Amino acid sequence: MPVDYSLFGGAESLPEGQRPQRAPRRVYKPEEYATDAEVAKHAYKHVAPPQDPKDFLWLMTEEPHRSRRQAIMKAHPEVTKLMGHEPFTKYVVLFVVTLQISLAVMLRHHSPLSPLFILTAYAIGGTANHNLFLAIHEITHNLAFPGIAPNKLLAIFANLPIGIPYSAAFKQYHIEHHKFMGQDGIDTDLPTRLELICLNNVLGKVFFATFQILFYALRPTFVRAQTLTRWHLLNLVVQLVFDWVLVTNLGIRPLIYLIMSSFFAGSLHPCAGHFIAEHYLWDGLEQETYSYYGPLNVLAYNVGYHNEHHDFPSIPWTRLPALRKLAPEFYDNIPSHPSWPMVIVNFIRDREVGIFARAKRLGKGRAIEVAGCQKVEHVDDSGYNTANLSAEEDSDKSE
Repeated sequence: MPVDYSLFGGAESLPEGQRPQRAPRRVYKPEEYATDAEVAKHAYKHVAPPQDPKDFLWLMTEEPHRSRRQAIMKAHPEVTKLMGHEPFTKYVVLFVVTLQISLAVMLRHHSPLSPLFILTAYAIGGTANHNLFLAIHEITHNLAFPGIAPNKLLAIFANLPIGIPYSAAFKQYHIEHHKFMGQDGIDTDLPTRLELICLNNVLGKVFFATFQILFYALRPTFVRAQTLTRWHLLNLVVQLVFDWVLVTNLGIRPLIYLIMSSFFAGSLHPCAGHFIAEHYLWDGLEQETYSYYGPLNVLAYNVGYHNEHHDFPSIPWTRLPALRKLAPEFYDNIPSHPSWPMVIVNFIRDREVGIFARAKRLGKGRAIEVAGCQKVEHVDDSGYNTANLSAEEDSDKSE
């Protein structure tokens, strides 16, 4: 049986991945009954030459999730049963917040430069705070409680161990990322032209991958400023009071631990590979969203099921695997990533991938034709329950 080198993430310069030709950075699910030779040939098929590294990939079509969502709704109308909030989320948040605060307190007598402090902040704290990043992502879609206000309050609570207030601002930016994916000047998940100019080399990519969290935190303020609401103010006040109480009673080291954990969570951390894996382009393909179905999803609210999440943002993390199982004909034929850590390695080492490897569009673009597509009345173009989204928009406008 031939070795499937794509399982090494395509790092062809490593001994176990050396190959004379381009190595794909994603995998296909093997066709049923296919021979080993057919599987190997299919896995290494490249459908396009490398992308031009001097510019982003500009597309005229709309983002792919709306059309696929409508096709799935027609083929599997029972998908609506998967939508709704997940009560278990709040208990996971409570556990992780308690864990992080407890560790911060226990480390108050250790130097921030000690191996124990740094290792704990990276291995446990980085993983825990990354989990809280994705808890806030989940809560942003109103998937922890039926109502809007309880979700926003839980997001502010989940924000506490992160040390810096961001949950309220993230909500608006992330909803725009879903509704206007790839639109230049609106989707703040996209790198800017300045980033392309300054970071389009190996050292630049190392810098970007190391300080991802700062790019995602600061870029939105330069691209698209928000109108502040009472939720922004509440998030800020609650976080500052929490930080002040922590420092006043226990010293600065617990807060250093929490902020260090947040930095590691968005840096060269195994879980942080999902930031790059989700929407960067690979292998000359025009595929804008990639999923990952590996074990790290257990720590990350199944955010690896990213095509599934963008198709149906109102399906909670616990039911995304069920969505893929319900509609395998729509998902099993989409290339996916086998490893988040190797995504970071490939992003840095591979000349075919870089800051330029993102799809952009000036507007929503023309519709994509998908077999079986039809308009679905009870789910809007963003994949949300229409009544729930309208209530949220009305609430935000009133602020």
